[in-house]
Amino acid sequence: MIVPASRLHAVLRGTPAAGHPPRWLVAAGLLVGAAMMLPVAYLLVRAVGSGGDAWALLWRWRTLQILGSTVALALAVTAASVALGVAVAWLTHRTDLPGRRWWTIASALPLVVPSYLGAFVFLAAFGPRGLLRDVLGIDVLPELRGFPGALVVLTLFSYPFVALSAGAALDGHDGSLEEASRLLGRTAWGTFWRVTVPQLRPAVTAGALLVGLYVLSDFGAISLVQFDSFTQVIYTQYRGSLDRSLAALLALLLVVLTAVVVVLERRTRGPARFHRFAPGVRRRLRATRLRQWTPLGVLVVAGLATLTLVVPVAVLAYWWLRGTPELADGSELWQAAANSALAAGLAAAITVLAALPVALLACRYRGRASAWLQAAVYSSQALPGIVIALALVFFAANYAPVVYQTLPLLLFAYVVRFQPHASGPLRGSLVQITPTVEEAARTLGQSPAQALRRVTLPLARPGLQAGAALVLLGALKELPATLLLAPTGFGTLATRTWGFASEGFFALAAAHALVLMLLATVPMVFLARRGIASE
Repeated sequence: MIVPASRLHAVLRGTPAAGHPPRWLVAAGLLVGAAMMLPVAYLLVRAVGSGGDAWALLWRWRTLQILGSTVALALAVTAASVALGVAVAWLTHRTDLPGRRWWTIASALPLVVPSYLGAFVFLAAFGPRGLLRDVLGIDVLPELRGFPGALVVLTLFSYPFVALSAGAALDGHDGSLEEASRLLGRTAWGTFWRVTVPQLRPAVTAGALLVGLYVLSDFGAISLVQFDSFTQVIYTQYRGSLDRSLAALLALLLVVLTAVVVVLERRTRGPARFHRFAPGVRRRLRATRLRQWTPLGVLVVAGLATLTLVVPVAVLAYWWLRGTPELADGSELWQAAANSALAAGLAAAITVLAALPVALLACRYRGRASAWLQAAVYSSQALPGIVIALALVFFAANYAPVVYQTLPLLLFAYVVRFQPHASGPLRGSLVQITPTVEEAARTLGQSPAQALRRVTLPLARPGLQAGAALVLLGALKELPATLLLAPTGFGTLATRTWGFASEGFFALAAAHALVLMLLATVPMVFLARRGIASE
């Protein structure tokens, strides 16, 4: 359902924001929201045509049981990711941890490892016939199957969602609040819990929302660790049945679950304000001295880096060196790398631009309409990539055949798939910008667009950069949408890794996976160097 602009103005008129949103902002937000609802529209078309038998199967006990186990996994992974993400963000952004900028890179890079690849590597290293058992003779490793295996793998490769969002918020946080808390007699630990953590709540909840929806939509990792997941049922119905009505109904149930999660996140965030009211310049705090806790801090970040980076790289290198990959001149490998960089880079730029009007409406003009836009944006995150891809195939084949299997359609799929990745960090930065700064620019004769370009965007740069990095990393490893929508012959590192691995050419798959991880270090190094230069 598209909300008319007049209705949007009426809803927003009663919000605490000053004035009405500019028409161009309303139009842009509605356009983005409509684009995000295309997969849902496809599901509705399929669901309307389903018979009574499909609806009966939807409510059988086995379906509800799998849905409950999936929700339990999402809650557990989200809680673990918040604990790890906040701890890593604080260690790398607020302490004197040795080499903390390089640990920032290490804590973000797990996002580039596809979940199916991470699970496969972990099983290859720690499984019953894994490398550590066969090569090193270690036979006391826990079994990474079922719920524990899914919890470990998904937490290790999704906690950076929280770490990046919290880190961006810490960079824009006003240190004078913590200084005032310390002057009033609170300890460093008390200040962290009473002042720092509440200020991080928007960014942390945004990252936690991404983690939860990522778990709900994941298929590869949970399949490999043999955990019964809701998305696995959907995928099986799409691939193994000529009638996709039941799969559409199951996917719609995921959309409803997503709406519930978004509403809970919004209520958790509440009406509190997280920006300054007093004039002045934001103060940067001195790095907290860890002193005797330095070894423990290094152990935490080094242990995470070992599990999420060293182990995957070691296993992939072992496969590559043990095999005999026929790379010849490596032209196909580097062409796949160039295709991945092109598609992911364009997707990051377009997605951040599309996220801006939604984030501005959510932060500056709160109301039911802005809440609808947020729900529309996050609805795509809970859908498996194959559902989004099939929806776009349906619309392109029936209404726009000229764009079928073209790069613009692939980029559109990336924008729909990863819009929450850009919206979360951007919103976390915008809520910390004092609205009076923008109002001052308006009183000095600046138009809303000029105030946005000259005042708001520079102040929201940490969130913009974090959002772009998240989209870039997600697009680099996206598999289902790329397989179905990429132009003919447009192979990427993700698709070639999957193709070689599925055909048993593990050495070639390892070579492409290693280049994929290497390519992902570029945006992280850029962010770290910008952070060092700003200090």
